[in-house]
This record gives sequence, C-alpha cells and structure tokens, in this order.
Amino acid sequence: MTPRNSGAQAKPIKVQATDPRKLDRFNPRNRIYVRKSSGQWTTLRRKMGWVFMLFFLLLPWLPWGDRPAVLFELAERKFYVFGLVIWPQDLLLLAFLFMIAAFALFFFTTYLGRVWCGYTCPQTIWTFMFIWVEEKIEGARNKRIKLDKAPWSVDKAGKKVAKHGSWLAMSLLTALTFISFFTPATELYPNFFTGNASGTVYFWSAFFTLATYGNAGWMREIMCLHMCPYARFQSVMFDKDTYSVGYNANRGEQRGPRGRKQNPKEMGLGDCIDCNLCVQVCPTGIDIRNGLQYECINCGVCAETCDDVMVKMGYDKGLISYTTERQLEGGASNVMRPKLVGYGSALLVMCIAFVAMVGAIKPLEVDVIRDRNMLFRETNEGLIENVYTLKLLNKSEQPVVFDLAVTGLEEYQWSGLREVAVGAGEVASIPVSVAVDPYYIRDPVTDIDFVVTAEVGFETVSDHQSSRFIGAGGR
Repeated sequence: MTPRNSGAQAKPIKVQATDPRKLDRFNPRNRIYVRKSSGQWTTLRRKMGWVFMLFFLLLPWLPWGDRPAVLFELAERKFYVFGLVIWPQDLLLLAFLFMIAAFALFFFTTYLGRVWCGYTCPQTIWTFMFIWVEEKIEGARNKRIKLDKAPWSVDKAGKKVAKHGSWLAMSLLTALTFISFFTPATELYPNFFTGNASGTVYFWSAFFTLATYGNAGWMREIMCLHMCPYARFQSVMFDKDTYSVGYNANRGEQRGPRGRKQNPKEMGLGDCIDCNLCVQVCPTGIDIRNGLQYECINCGVCAETCDDVMVKMGYDKGLISYTTERQLEGGASNVMRPKLVGYGSALLVMCIAFVAMVGAIKPLEVDVIRDRNMLFRETNEGLIENVYTLKLLNKSEQPVVFDLAVTGLEEYQWSGLREVAVGAGEVASIPVSVAVDPYYIRDPVTDIDFVVTAEVGFETVSDHQSSRFIGAGGR
C-alpha cells in the first residue's frame, strides 16, 4: 500500500525514507529487536493477554462432575463442554461456530482493523510473552543487540541457555495444556512425567512444543509477514472509515531532529523529530510513517511511544493514533455504514441460530433402519410384518430407560423389547418387528413414527424418527 497523503487541499508532502537497514524487514535473517514500550495500549494488551492465558491454562483443570469441564474425546467422538455433550450428529454446531467466527472477524476488521492480531491472536500473546522473558534475562534492546554481537563467553552462554530453556519450558507447558483438552489433565501430567504416557502423547507434545518455540521464539513477525493469510485479505474489508493506527503526515512532515526549545516552523519542520522509536517498538518492524501497511497488527505501541515523545517535546499528542483515513483527510468518520451493518446483522443472526440449536439439543435420539432384505412378510397368523433396527443414543451423562412405541398404525403387534436400558453416552441397537392385520392397511406404504421416551434427571424427554410400513395394500 502507498503512503497516505492527507487532504486534497494540502501541499505535496515529501516523506523521508527510513534507515535502509530497517526497510528489509522481509529478510528472515534480519532479526528485529523490539524495544520495550509502556502506555495504555500496552497495559490493555497485557491484561487481555493474561486473561486469555489464564483461561487457556486453567480451563483443562476445571472439573465438571467426574470429568473435566471441557474435554474432546476424539476416539469416542464426543465433545464435552460443561454440561453439554456434543455428538457427531450435532456437528452442525461446529459449522455455525465457524460462521460466527468468520462474520465476527469481518465485522471487527471493518470497524477496528486488525485489532484481533494486536490484542487477542495467540501468536501475538505468546510472542510478547517470549519477548518479556528475553528482556528479563538479556536486558533492554540495546543490551540484546550488544550481547548478540559480542563474542561467546560464559556470561553470554549462560544467558542464552537460560533464555532458550525458559522458552522451551513455556512451550512444553503450552503443548501439554493443549493436549489436556483431549486427554484429562489429571491423567496426562502424571503419565507424561513418569514415562507412562503413550507414544502418541509424546509425539504431539514434542510437535506442539517445537511449534510454539519456533513460532514465538524465532519466527515471530515472520508469521505475520509471510504465513498469516489474514494479513493478505484484510485489506478487502478495510475502507476509509476503518479505525487503524495511522500517522498524520500533514502534521508530522517534514520530519527531522531539533532541540526541544527550537521552533519547528522556523526550521521548516513538522512535529515528527525522526527519532525512529515508532519503528523500534513495532513487533513487525514496519515504519507506520510510510502509510497503511498490511504488516501492521494494530497493537498501538507506536502510538503510545510517539505520544511520550510529543509530551517531552511539548507538542500535542496524537501524531500517531487510532484513526481513520477519512479523519486524516479532515473529514468525519461514518460508523453506521452499510457494510458494517450488514456484517453485524449476519453475525447477530448466526449467534441467534447457534443459541437456538444448542437449546434444541436433546439428550436422547433414535434412528430407524428398515430391513432392506425383505420389504415385508406375511406371518402364520396372516399379519403383515415389517422388521426394523432401532439405534438408541443416550447423549446424557446418566443411564436412562427408553420406552419404545410406534404411531401411525392401528391395532399393531410389537415384537421385541418395549423398554431398553442404555448407559450414559452409549448406543444400543434393538431389533423389533411390527405386524398389522391387512384389514387395517389402507395404502401400500404407510408413514409411521417410532417414538422413544425417557426420564432424564427430573425431566421427561422424547424423540421420534419417521419411517415407513410397507404392506400389500388394503381395503
């Protein structure tokens, strides 16, 4: 994207180039040393990061009866989410979750730009966490640069071992926490550290440990610059009213150094003193003064750092700020625009549909399979008989007794069990046959319903499944 030029009436602005060594940020070998920053946006991001991190780490340990509150049993094809048990028959919920996530992404990107990347993306949270550890062990930005350029020594080796050891420990904890959503944490950790876990557990533990270590410790901004697809298509959702971090070039140019007591107007300069601090604190290494760029993750650290510089120089804050392109051009942003309203409406509809589907989930189900080897047969008593297999699914977490019945037929005879006990989370296949006197069969094919009823807790729950009764045609 090209640099912004704010205002149709403004004079042409010459944007000075940044140090060429900083422009080659696409070269993975050029490491970015992120400078420590502080301010309202950093504080907000850290607090949100701690909330999401603690939620991620503690959720697998939260009990719900005799099992974890959230557990994905892939082998048994059951997902436990607090009191809800989701079976393969309910996986339409997953499709709705993906649609909700998509429309939420569209909505918030159109309104607030890449706010997801700057504040809630796991890559961002883990990267800043790894950088924090790096600062604690190796020191501030200049010290880290100096340490990397220095020859190897006992002190340097000790710091590097401590840093990478801490990164690996954090990566292993991340991996085990993630696996705890598929294997109960109370079983996983003792088995893992005593060598009693399965080879599959050790394989995925190593895989996710190395993935976390590589992504947050080494690749960092490379994930945002080269591998994240969101960075590539987000510009489609941007418009002139999208809030993102922007540089007021009309106010800042021409940029250049000056003394605190010097008048920039007399020197032909704008408010930007060209300190490059906005570049040094950027986790992706971009220069926000070059205009809107897809690599920007909208974290706001450049804005708060620039505000600190403006305060020290005695200038107004906001040279870099969360703003819109229309505001930079001197206009007023329009929040309630058709695209944003459309995304918001679709998101609301998807959320309502998801809640309705969750509320409609029943703790029991019945599926009917007709015997396809024989349409019907005539019994010794002259009755027309059809054979079925009823699959009874108990989706609750307690044993229940199913009462079986059929509707749509007159004076039928039932052969098979009428009451079936099914354990928690189990499926029972029950063969039954239904026979009817030909006198009561009016059509060659009769629509019928198999109805199951059970007491689940203190509630009577029922379900039904349609089928057909095939006869010879009646009166």
